[in-house]
Order: sequence, then structure tokens, then C-alpha cells
Amino acid sequence: MIECADMQKVITHINVEGRAKLGIRAGDTVRVVQNIVELKKSRGTDKKEKTIKNTRKQVFEGLVLSTKHGKEAGGMFTVRATLSGIGVEKTFPLYSPVIDSIEIVKRSKVRRAKLYFIREKAAKAVRRQLRNARMLHMKSDETIASDELEVPTSEVPTQPVGTESVGEVVV
Repeated sequence: MIECADMQKVITHINVEGRAKLGIRAGDTVRVVQNIVELKKSRGTDKKEKTIKNTRKQVFEGLVLSTKHGKEAGGMFTVRATLSGIGVEKTFPLYSPVIDSIEIVKRSKVRRAKLYFIREKAAKAVRRQLRNARMLHMKSDETIASDELEVPTSEVPTQPVGTESVGEVVV
């Protein structure tokens, strides 16, 4: 049996060595650029269905919550981002041909291998903000009662400052 070192090499248009050297780990902030293929079906003048392919690039930037299976062929990483106030998570295969590029924006030191607790932490923060916003618009019983007892200013006759009424004696 003849063994050759080149038999192990797989031909692909992905920079496998470059992605393995990135060393993505939990706590990193990454920017993933994906190639998105949009298919649009339409009928032309000849009444035959035509499919038009449109490709675009989409950027997804967020915090890496976890990596699974390291640098091997089935390696995956999960990224969480907050878009329009809603938490969005995407799981990307490390060597996917759909991914155009991966850029590490920031490295953070974390003491966990999986940062799944960030989900609950973010949800609690949102709930706290909503609760505080609701409390600003609420009135207590005392303020409601004092509002009802107050007489509108248009009904109370006002007197300019510095003038005295005729019947009063000032000493």
C-alpha cells in the first residue's frame, strides 16, 4: 500500500488554514460576511417560468457564545447579536462555503467555555428597562387625589404682584 501526503488534501475554494488559525473562541466579537443567494421566479413573455439568481453579501456582527468541535471539519460557532432590540443567534459552520469572510473585531477574556447565560442576562435587562419605562408613566394614589382637588387656574381670580386691594390696611 502506497501512502501519499497529498491524498489527504481536499480541494476547496475556502482558506481552511486561515480559518483554523483564527482561533475563534467564546467571548470574541466577530463580523461574519455571508453570501446570500436570492431566487426570484417570474414568467416572461413566452409564459415560461424563469428563475433569476441574485447574490448579495450580508454582515452579521455579534458575540461568540460557543464553539463546538474546534478546528475539525464539522466545527461550528454560535454568534449572538441584538438587532432592533431583539436578540438574534446564528450558528455558522466554520468551513462553510457560504461564509465569505470572518473577522475578529474584539477579543474578550471570559471564564466560561459556553456563554449561554448571556441570553437570560439580556432578557432580564430588557425586562428591567420595560418595567422602569412603565413606572415613569404610572401615577401614585396621592398624585391622582391631589390632581382632582386642585382647582384649575382659569377659575381663580389673580391679582398682579405689588398691588393692594382697597379694603386692606398695610402697616
